[in-house]
Amino acid sequence: MPILHHLHQLKNCAKHRSIVSTKQLHGHLIKLGLIKFIHLTNTLLSVYEKCNLLEVALQQFDEMPQETMLLPDDFVFASLVKACGSLGTIKQGKQVHGNFLVSPFFDDDVVKSSLVDMYGKCGLPKRRKEESSELFSRVPVKDLFAWTALISGLVQSGDAVDAFGLFVEMRRKGISIIDPLVLSSIVGASANLAMLELGKQDVTQRCCSWTSIIVGAAQHGQAEEAFYLYDKMVLNGIKPNEVTFVGLIYACSHVGLVNRGRQLFKSMVEDYGIHPSLQHYTCLLDLLGRSGYLEEAEAIINSMPFKPDEPTWEALLSACKLCGNAKMAIRFADHLLSLKPEEPSTYILLSNVYASSGLWEHASKARRMLETLEVRKEPGYSYVYFDKESQTFYAGESSHPMKDRIFGLLNELDVEMRRRGYVPDTSWILHNTEHQEKERQLVWHSERLAVAYGLLNSVPGTVIRIVKNLRVCGDCHAVLKLISDIARREIVVRDAKRSPF
Repeated sequence: MPILHHLHQLKNCAKHRSIVSTKQLHGHLIKLGLIKFIHLTNTLLSVYEKCNLLEVALQQFDEMPQETMLLPDDFVFASLVKACGSLGTIKQGKQVHGNFLVSPFFDDDVVKSSLVDMYGKCGLPKRRKEESSELFSRVPVKDLFAWTALISGLVQSGDAVDAFGLFVEMRRKGISIIDPLVLSSIVGASANLAMLELGKQDVTQRCCSWTSIIVGAAQHGQAEEAFYLYDKMVLNGIKPNEVTFVGLIYACSHVGLVNRGRQLFKSMVEDYGIHPSLQHYTCLLDLLGRSGYLEEAEAIINSMPFKPDEPTWEALLSACKLCGNAKMAIRFADHLLSLKPEEPSTYILLSNVYASSGLWEHASKARRMLETLEVRKEPGYSYVYFDKESQTFYAGESSHPMKDRIFGLLNELDVEMRRRGYVPDTSWILHNTEHQEKERQLVWHSERLAVAYGLLNSVPGTVIRIVKNLRVCGDCHAVLKLISDIARREIVVRDAKRSPF
């Protein structure tokens, strides 16, 4: 019991980042002779790392009793390696690395990725660069962190060519870039490449490299990063191509920069002589529609030199839902149904537009038409990753064994969010029910259940990663940001389009 009690106390210290309490408890454990118990020692090391007492954590590792020296677990090794990297102490890092290699956890991928990151942060002379690259090659399933670690290390050591080559390989393998750190590292590499004026890369190749990064930033909601890269690209004398402008206008669309999008569309033609394709028009129409300029969008459709395709009408129909414009939605839906008469998503969108406008009878009619197609709407679900496992939650799920704790936590968070001014946006519930029932349905959205489960089953400071098969609704987007602030946790959500934050 005393050990469990002290473990609980240490976890509270980590939760509240309490440096004084941690040191007091450490002294108490020494007096009681409990420091020899590896579970307490491991937890203590992790607490020091979470409290940013990195030097103390490493000192504690050095002073561990000999009989426990080979027993730190994978979480402790990852914490120690992270501490060495942050402090730039390569000597201690190698010591930790050596102990890791002879431990039962020698094959842990998370620790290997942390070691790659550590060697990168400590600088990469030839020998260390080889060690880091060898570690990277030993990771069988390379996650985003492993790629980021090696790319960042190469950039920091001035090896822009290898860094950029690794980035290209990463893109070729189809790995999604959701971390701004990767993008900022590649910006550094790109800048170095521009200064070196590598003769092996002609202007077209460099344009494609810059463009791939700009499009990657735009696809993941990093609009400012995309614009910064574009400005830097132009300053380096590299001429943008048609794909560059697709990415830039797409970025404008998802942050509502209407004037910037219009200017880019105009600049593409007047400054660079690029003739807009249907894809450019679709991005511009999506921008105008999302921002409420539906009449302007319709005028452009009537004057553009292309026949609108399915994505164009789908973008405008979705915009009608955002703006609650049922009249225009009917016109756009007619065009879309003429191209795809049996497409269920069109009826779902049209039904949602009617519902958001309060036209419940029309919404029911659209749903009945959908039923004649014998196609059911895909249910929304989210899954949360941690500890190399995942848990899946469906919207409205009430059968989970932890449901009482999950809803208890969500209710506690709801009280605090309302205290901070949160008001549920029930317009996202597209059913004709009472206001209170709509609020209840919002709480049952799958991403909220997944986040609550993640908070209940992970240690403080852990990043909570959620993937949802559909779009995150506007209310959940606001709620997850509030929960992130209240719980002091980073929450990364990947939905059907991109990572909102």
